[in-house]
Amino acid sequence: MDKLKKALSRGDEGGADGPGILERANEASTLTCGTRMKGFVFSFVLGIILAFLGTFMLWIPGLGLGVFAALYTAGNICALVSTMFLTGPCQQLKTMCAIERAFATVMMLVCMVLTLLAAFWWNNIGLALVFCVLQFLAFTWYALSYVPYARESIIKLLKICF
Repeated sequence: MDKLKKALSRGDEGGADGPGILERANEASTLTCGTRMKGFVFSFVLGIILAFLGTFMLWIPGLGLGVFAALYTAGNICALVSTMFLTGPCQQLKTMCAIERAFATVMMLVCMVLTLLAAFWWNNIGLALVFCVLQFLAFTWYALSYVPYARESIIKLLKICF
């Protein structure tokens, strides 16, 4: 019973010396390597399926734009969250906010919000598609930051081509 009281009262302390909710969630995570890989693959594949399903729903008259924007954005969020299975939530948030990824992270999140606004608030299909393309490009730029020298190679290639 004492252990239960300690566990329940742990959230009430909330002082500067106590761990935050993300740290406690990360410490409580006892997933095996195989389970982490399964979670990553499931989440990533679910994200891809949602994004493609959203693309196919775009052509439904009337409600296609809203369904497209919601499914496409949810797919990108699933793909982004899938890496939390590999690194854990705290480490994922730290790497997302690192200097080399901060701009791509902010652009990706802003484009997700703007895609949803263009679909539901402004009801503008052209603008929603532009924000989806920007969302894809920001997500790609973010993902390339994990590959050593990938972004530098892309920049050099673009300089040569243009």
